[in-house]
Amino acid sequence: MELRTLRAFVEVVRQGGFSAAAKALFATQPTVSKAVKQLEDELGVPLLDRIGHRSQLTAAGEIVYRRALTLLAEREGLVAELDDLRGLRRGSLRLGLPPLGASTLFAPLFAIYRARYPGIEIRLTEHGSKRLEEMLLEGELELAGSLLPAKAGFDGQPVRLEPLMAVLPRTHPLAGSERIGIGALRDFPFILFEGGFALNQVLEDACARNGFSPQVAARSGQIDFIVELAGAGLGVAFLPRTIAEQRATPSVTLTRLDEPGTEWHMAIVWRQGSYLSHAARAWLDLTREVYGAGAVSA
Repeated sequence: MELRTLRAFVEVVRQGGFSAAAKALFATQPTVSKAVKQLEDELGVPLLDRIGHRSQLTAAGEIVYRRALTLLAEREGLVAELDDLRGLRRGSLRLGLPPLGASTLFAPLFAIYRARYPGIEIRLTEHGSKRLEEMLLEGELELAGSLLPAKAGFDGQPVRLEPLMAVLPRTHPLAGSERIGIGALRDFPFILFEGGFALNQVLEDACARNGFSPQVAARSGQIDFIVELAGAGLGVAFLPRTIAEQRATPSVTLTRLDEPGTEWHMAIVWRQGSYLSHAARAWLDLTREVYGAGAVSA
């Protein structure tokens, strides 16, 4: 059963005849007649009792007319909902963000996005980047924050690139240095993030390239707590420069980590080849608008 034949039948009933229906549909009378006949043949019952130039509904015609109105209304509703999605008047965005950098980089975007698209619900999930990437692969998220270079199976849009800072207690013998290589820290314990944070792998890989494995004094998912642990002399912590400067306390000093391959390169990533909703594309467009191709902090 085609919506085209239902529409022709409904219009004949509404207009009281084939000629008037043809005008309303911008079609010829033979075309409308053929459509109604096709519908009757398909259903196997007459729908109209043709009396001269007038047509009256049969008992079957009354049933089909009532149901046709519902089907055509549903079709219009479907089109309207899709138009709303395209116009970002409704829908949802399944977004995952890591605790490290979310408040600094992405919190300002939420207010802009909400003001532009008040009908879009942002379903936010917070985890370390490793778990977020798993959720992307499982289809639970559309977009997520992670570090570049993106792993195989993901595409990404850069957001921000900046160096890491070593967060040292003021009593540390290397405190006050302008720059420091990670090899110079091999004899000092590290304070790392808990499992699931992509930054851990960046640091561990850098240590491996320098021929050592770090001694881990503590792990935490709380930035402020990590800074306090460093200030108490428990070990050396590492944070992106902007975040380190925001969270620094009088008990620590910040020294740039001068080590190739340890830059903090935050991006929004998604599963390669996946369909991105209009809401997700709008988030990517806003991120590009605010941060360009990935703002660089030298």
